[in-house]
Amino acid sequence: MNIPSPRSRKRARIEIIPLIDVIFFLLATFMMVSLSMVKNVGIKVNLPAASTSTPQERNDRTTISVTKDGNLFFNSEPLSLEQLPDRLQQLKAAQPDPKVFINGDEKAFFGSAVEVLDDLRKAGITKVAIDTKLKQ
Repeated sequence: MNIPSPRSRKRARIEIIPLIDVIFFLLATFMMVSLSMVKNVGIKVNLPAASTSTPQERNDRTTISVTKDGNLFFNSEPLSLEQLPDRLQQLKAAQPDPKVFINGDEKAFFGSAVEVLDDLRKAGITKVAIDTKLKQ
């Protein structure tokens, strides 16, 4: 005679599919939260509009920003006009043919932009572009 055992013959199993779902949900949540915490440190300038504006390749670029108050920024780092030639010489020494983008506020003093262009020419930098937005 076969007497049934009070214990079931089935072994306990850990269901892994719901566990994987929960882990992926937590991973996606943490990634989204961490991306939203990244602080954008760009210089806010109101670019002038141009109807002939075309997109440029922006890898390995250096940006010089001129604000409407006449302040200069070299890759988001404050700089004076007197310090600019030294920084440009360092850039030219580090990169043989650097690309420089000038970000100028449309209300910026034109003389500051001309001085930046003059310093770029003195440093021997020839790849220079002026950032604009497309005129609509």
